Amino acid sequence: MQIDSLVAATKAAHANAIVAQVVRRGDCLCLRAGLPLTPGVTGAFDPLEALITAAHAQGIEVHAWVIATAMWNSTTPPSDPDHVFNLHGPAAVGRDNWVMLRSDGQSKLNDDWLLDPGHPDAAAWVVNMALSVVRNYDVDGINLDRIRYPDGNLGTNVPSWGYNSASLARFRAETGRTDTPANTDPQWTQWRRDQITSIVRRIYVESIALKPRIRVSADLITYGNGPATLGSFEATRAYAEQLQDWRGWLREGIVDTAMLMNYKRDTLTTEPNNQRRMYDEWAEFGKDNQYRRSTAIGTALYLNDIASSVSQARRAVAPSAAGNTAVGWVGYSYRTPDTLANADTRTDAASRAELIKGLTAPSAYDSAAPPVFADTPPVPAMTWKTQPLFGHLRGIALASDGTPLADTVVHLIDRQTGFAVRDARTDSTGWFGFVDLVADTYRVTTDSPRVAGGVLGDATIAGGQVREPVTIAESEPVTIAESVAVAEPVPDERRPRHRCTHERRVGSRGVPRFLVRAVGLRDALCGTDRAGRGRLLQQRDPRLACGDDGAGRLSGYVGPGAWPGPRNLARR
Repeated sequence: MQIDSLVAATKAAHANAIVAQVVRRGDCLCLRAGLPLTPGVTGAFDPLEALITAAHAQGIEVHAWVIATAMWNSTTPPSDPDHVFNLHGPAAVGRDNWVMLRSDGQSKLNDDWLLDPGHPDAAAWVVNMALSVVRNYDVDGINLDRIRYPDGNLGTNVPSWGYNSASLARFRAETGRTDTPANTDPQWTQWRRDQITSIVRRIYVESIALKPRIRVSADLITYGNGPATLGSFEATRAYAEQLQDWRGWLREGIVDTAMLMNYKRDTLTTEPNNQRRMYDEWAEFGKDNQYRRSTAIGTALYLNDIASSVSQARRAVAPSAAGNTAVGWVGYSYRTPDTLANADTRTDAASRAELIKGLTAPSAYDSAAPPVFADTPPVPAMTWKTQPLFGHLRGIALASDGTPLADTVVHLIDRQTGFAVRDARTDSTGWFGFVDLVADTYRVTTDSPRVAGGVLGDATIAGGQVREPVTIAESEPVTIAESVAVAEPVPDERRPRHRCTHERRVGSRGVPRFLVRAVGLRDALCGTDRAGRGRLLQQRDPRLACGDDGAGRLSGYVGPGAWPGPRNLARR
């Protein structure tokens, strides 16, 4: 059975987790998430449940990999009438159409139809899709892929997508503008970036409210040169073009593990396309910008020979120059373990065996000793959850007449001092969330004239809990609910302090961190090196994954050493 083979390979690679692709393009390799089934999956067999059972029996974690913005990629529509493409694809009209448009009117990226994250209903669908997997399966983590705006832009750092009519209408209503903004308009660019962040924030808070110890991870862009060469993270394609502010997510604490898709060819060392330098640059940045969360360094096995992948894995788990270590290594992918397998000149199984040998045993692929993954470590604890000190707040902002306050600024006020602590903007449903709050009593207010007195509610935050505002006498209720146990990040006083660029981050020197992933039941292998650092190895299983093109292969070359599609498994 393919699942048994995957689990066996994971153990052989000394990995401790699998990131398996579960949701592809609006369909699911699972039976209980309320989504249409992936073609080939029937009600007689639940691939995700089977993987969880097999992996957990061997002490291996399973992280559900979901693609956030993909709708469909075929000229033949899905057979299920309830598929998101059939309901909200190009044939739908008005607000029912969720298709993302480019500024020049293009509605497709190659073969892919994509939903627009600025469309309020599409954003809610992404959140509900991810939470349905968290709610209905005993997964150890939820992994967000393509949680960004796409490639195929009209120039470098020219973010050209996001022109669905509903998104534009929402932007105009929020800003008071009446024009159609240019693709480089700063206000429009930041608005679109905020839509991605808002989705990530809600998935994070709601996931830990459901399961306090779940690991929320995301697959992150590292195209081309890193911040060290470009001068800042804001100058990178990840931030400026894909509108994926993943350093901001780590700083805010709305992801537990950032999985860097550091997909570079290690043999390309000639400037200006020196991908080995780019790889090391991004790896350093990831290690030094973890704040109170963690990062794992992902590598593209399919772009490299075995020796190069082993070298990248060793560098992934090595400390940065500042002494910071990543939570682990992620290898993409199990299905295509090296360039030979990717070119169909060697079988996947044969290449996988060579990769496992190179990672776990003395071999000609690596002259250093001991092997990079000489043993299998336990999955590192998320101390911000296992030793909670901070709390979180979520709610639905309602006007005095009981209707949601969509796209409205709310203020978090410290009741003891009266000082404003933070501001947040509600999403299209009125939802808002604050992460990593010091234990205290807070008041949530708004300047909206639709709320009498401007007060939405009070909440007392405790470490390890998600709370919601409670009705107070002088205002209408926002939401009244019981608190939900959840865990918190460890504050600065409990961990070594490091300087990362201009900000302080909290890291764990010498504490291993892990990450894994797989494609369509994409699989990842996870292990650790002799110092206890983590690693991950991902793969696509041809039957379970049906990844990007159904065969788990990547086609085409996007940017220097980068790939836009699904990610690999992480390993620690």
